[in-house]
Amino acid sequence: MHFFKKNKISNIKKIFPNHKNFQNLKFQDVKPLDKAKKYDITFFDSIKYKNTAINTKASFCITTQKLEKFLPKKIDRIVVKNVLFALAKVLKAIYINADIDFPDFSVKPYNKKDFKSVKFGNNVLIGKNVKIGKNSIIGSNTIIEHDVVLGKDCVIGSSVVLKNSILGNNVVIQDGCKIGTKGFGFIPIKGENLKFPHIGRVLISDNVEIASGCTIDRGSIDDTEIGKNTYLDNQVHIAHNVKIGSNCMIAGQVGFAGSSTIGNNVSIGGQAGVSGHLKIGNNVKIGGGSGVIKDIEDNQVVMGYPAIPFKEFIKNWKK
Repeated sequence: MHFFKKNKISNIKKIFPNHKNFQNLKFQDVKPLDKAKKYDITFFDSIKYKNTAINTKASFCITTQKLEKFLPKKIDRIVVKNVLFALAKVLKAIYINADIDFPDFSVKPYNKKDFKSVKFGNNVLIGKNVKIGKNSIIGSNTIIEHDVVLGKDCVIGSSVVLKNSILGNNVVIQDGCKIGTKGFGFIPIKGENLKFPHIGRVLISDNVEIASGCTIDRGSIDDTEIGKNTYLDNQVHIAHNVKIGSNCMIAGQVGFAGSSTIGNNVSIGGQAGVSGHLKIGNNVKIGGGSGVIKDIEDNQVVMGYPAIPFKEFIKNWKK
């Protein structure tokens, strides 16, 4: 479930007035290709996702004339010139205020009766639809906004902002982190930048530790995810829809662009950057200051900009 109220499906019919099948549409949700099910709407805007598109179970897909041939025959195609623009209009029609990250004015001082086994610092504010597990600790001046679930034995530092997030057990978030805020997404249209709506969440698994000053954006259509036992150093930025696997070690000031997938047991040195829509395999090591601009297979060690195999980097450096 996404953390938004849905408008009536008639709003979608207005966007695609010539699409007759929307007249009797049993609408469920908007999902990415790999997670969409019957009655869901999905989107397909790049040949890179051809293999995923072939197997999608969605009922409707927003796509282009060139890409529609890769979709299953049974799926209802919504052919447009600009997929992301059409998708943004659909999201704005269905989900209220999904393109704007408003402050949560529902927050108020916590009520100890609602969280009997939780320890709170001073000036903690809690919003609507918040659940906090037993024996958790919340530091001073922290704001837990709407739609947040914390597991058991979590430690949340001071001056943290949490929203649109689900945390597992034994999660540590140190001071000054911002988690679950709207991601950086715009569509250039006729000289203007249209804000892309965000309806996803941040999912943080058990035993994750996030050091001070990190920012983790909520997903746009999909969720942003961090696997078990992964550790983030200070000032790491994780953009929307990024998936980071289990047992990863991410050093300070590393940045991940949107929709990249990081495998398990990955180590990344400080100030490295990973471009968007990439796949980094398992057991990969990326040297500090590197710039990753293409996929990396399992068990590779890379360094440099652009990041290349470490042995090749050393040879070039010696020259």
